[in-house]
Amino acid sequence: MRETTLLNRLLDLPGIVVRGVSVSGGQVVVDVALRRRRLHCPHCDYRTRWRYDTRPVPSVWRGLDLGAWRVLIRAGLRRLDCPTHGVVTEAVPFARHRSGFTRDLEDVAAFLATKTDKSTIGRFLRLDWDTIGRVCQRVAADELDCDRLDGLINVGVDEVSWKKRHHYLTLVTDHGGKKIVWGKAGKDTATLDALFTELGQARAGQIEAVSMDMGPAFAKSVRTHAPQATIAIDPFHAVQAVTDALDTVRRAVWQQMRRTDPAAAHKFKGARWALLKRPDHLTDDQAGTLRRLRHRGGELWRAYTLREAFRAIFAGDLTIQDVAELLDRWISKASRSRIEAFVKTATTSWRTSLVPGREGRTRRPPIMRGPGVNAPTRRGATRLRMKSAPWARPIGCSGLGLPARARSRLHGRTRAWGRCNPLACRTRLRRPAAGRGRRCRPLPARTVLPGRPHCAAARSRVRTARSAPRVTRRPSGRRSRGA
Repeated sequence: MRETTLLNRLLDLPGIVVRGVSVSGGQVVVDVALRRRRLHCPHCDYRTRWRYDTRPVPSVWRGLDLGAWRVLIRAGLRRLDCPTHGVVTEAVPFARHRSGFTRDLEDVAAFLATKTDKSTIGRFLRLDWDTIGRVCQRVAADELDCDRLDGLINVGVDEVSWKKRHHYLTLVTDHGGKKIVWGKAGKDTATLDALFTELGQARAGQIEAVSMDMGPAFAKSVRTHAPQATIAIDPFHAVQAVTDALDTVRRAVWQQMRRTDPAAAHKFKGARWALLKRPDHLTDDQAGTLRRLRHRGGELWRAYTLREAFRAIFAGDLTIQDVAELLDRWISKASRSRIEAFVKTATTSWRTSLVPGREGRTRRPPIMRGPGVNAPTRRGATRLRMKSAPWARPIGCSGLGLPARARSRLHGRTRAWGRCNPLACRTRLRRPAAGRGRRCRPLPARTVLPGRPHCAAARSRVRTARSAPRVTRRPSGRRSRGA
């Protein structure tokens, strides 16, 4: 087999034929010629048979390496006189305009940029950082779908950080297509306004739901340009806010223990991940640490049970009405917990914006809107009004939903005294319906909140202990009932 035939099959470049090969200094230089006779303008669809002139020096592109050898593609190109763009060099089918690399090399570099960092790409392809950035820009400009913003119904908005010193990139995801369709540097209202400017009024009016974090910047832009869209707070950011409150309590307790009991503080220092991780993801040592914290009790354990109760609301097995009621009860419980971090989380930090048309009045936490909105009642309060979205994960509560192994390892059996274990109780909970004088109605099983007896047997023991008279013992050994 001739060397030109071998290189033709190895390179597999479209629209060329290999004329010669030379090897020197660790490089393979392949001389090629274009098969087509018509000249193509690189900026438009103009084609012609007439050339303006021929470039005096050949053009060179770098291709994919052959093992340890660098491959250079060399060809002599012609110039044409385009009616729109003037005298330009003809386009080649195997490389982009004004690029020194073949399409194959640039596509590989752009693909690796979505999987790893620039340093790895640079060592693998023997490119520098700036070159990788320019390659990604050319590939995105050439391969980006122009119709990617058509038909957006349910979208998600979030920001990611890049580089150092607070550099952010706002990304918009299509929940229907499950892909990122838009991005821009920044994370303020003006950044998201650029998306709606590109969409236009017609396409922005088709958006039905937008999921985002609890920041006010994105919500302001959506209310301005797509007022018909439902704003949904994703559960990740809501649980993250409560977890941050738990970590604040943990640090405060640890600092207090450092001042009073340094030895105990040293043992407590490793309890961070036992508190922040999910109970079913704990190791044996972390589960033992959590058991000791439960036996110790106090403010830290109450904060942990509040966090777990909040996270359980988004387990996904309750109706919207039950979720609304549980969220109301959790906010009420956290507001009265006397734990400063949770009181702030349940009240101040949630109220980041105003209900449209009701300026001057605070509204319920955005998480209360879930995939829906808060509707004002006649007394000025707010009542949850949820709207389902086909892309949203159903939210609900089933206690904590712990596996049997993790529950038994973490909490043991339910205590047999007045206050049952809120994390292990699986009995039904009954509470009065709205309004006085109405009959009690049962709630779904395992819908529990910490801080009170959760089962009928536990409440019965508490009532019995409170109503029973005290028993005193006489010196003679006989009992008598006292007041």
